[in-house]
Amino acid sequence: MTIKKIAAAASALAMLVGATSASADNWRYAMEEALTDPQGMYALKFKEVIEANSDHTVQIFPIGSLGESADAMEQAQAGLLQFIDQSPGFTGAMIPEAEAFLVPYVQPTDPQEVRKFFKEGVAVNEMFHDSYREQGLELLAMFPEGEMVVTTMEEFRTPEDMEGMKIRTMTSPLLLETYKAFGASPIAMPWGELIGALKTNMVDGQENPTVWIEAYDLDNLTKVMTYTGHGQYTTAVMANAEFYDGLSDEDKALVQKASQEALDYILDVAVELDAIGLKKIQESNPDYKIVRLTDEEREAFKERAKLVEAAFIERAGPRGEAILEQMKKDLEAARQ
Repeated sequence: MTIKKIAAAASALAMLVGATSASADNWRYAMEEALTDPQGMYALKFKEVIEANSDHTVQIFPIGSLGESADAMEQAQAGLLQFIDQSPGFTGAMIPEAEAFLVPYVQPTDPQEVRKFFKEGVAVNEMFHDSYREQGLELLAMFPEGEMVVTTMEEFRTPEDMEGMKIRTMTSPLLLETYKAFGASPIAMPWGELIGALKTNMVDGQENPTVWIEAYDLDNLTKVMTYTGHGQYTTAVMANAEFYDGLSDEDKALVQKASQEALDYILDVAVELDAIGLKKIQESNPDYKIVRLTDEEREAFKERAKLVEAAFIERAGPRGEAILEQMKKDLEAARQ
């Protein structure tokens, strides 16, 4: 974003919030989803806790309010926003270590294991802070929005079955590497182009949690939904570091309290949304084929995932490698 664009964004925000300054009690929070989606539900809980325990207010800007994801991030780094929620699929170019969440089979899928992994894991709670700080951001929380599920036109159970399948991914180099390793022909494209691409056969499939698949009728645009068990759709909530450092100790404690209460809330809600999404798909589309790969079938994909790990380490360096190894340990600990 150019200086001119940042200035324009600042002007627009000023009009939206009554020309309050960065130090005012009205805190601005941008995200990639709508208020009824997981990021929105987290944001609303965060807002509720802040406003119930202080005189501060939180103004939430849902998807599209402030431009594309890159625009919102630049506004957060520039101090025009106090808080922002973005997934590693979008921030990975800026923070390569965050793409560890895109490496297949290093996160659990069982709900209780997921809760333990995100609440107690060393990687999630201790190792990412410096990486975000270097970009002018204070990392507040990372949370899952649901297990990633693949929808396609044809059934697959092996990497060989995926040969030639055009799978849409977010605009992340590591996701492209993932589906290449899985045997498919991945195509990176923005979310807004996905439905049209499925309707015109530009792509044969995509990955998302079931809540998104049901909400946007992606099951009616494909024929098979496959649980590969390869990971969660994960996102991160951040504060502008300069803003955060300028808060009083009391307000810092309040922000941390709101972050953690919202995290506890969303860890339960995300599981419920996944189950609701699957139930709605089964009720509205009873002929839709739902496949869960067996442990034996997943092994072939896990073996291919080693190529993705190597690509991640090449991009993220020694710090990324250390994070990835710790995530594997946290995964094992969550299973005990």
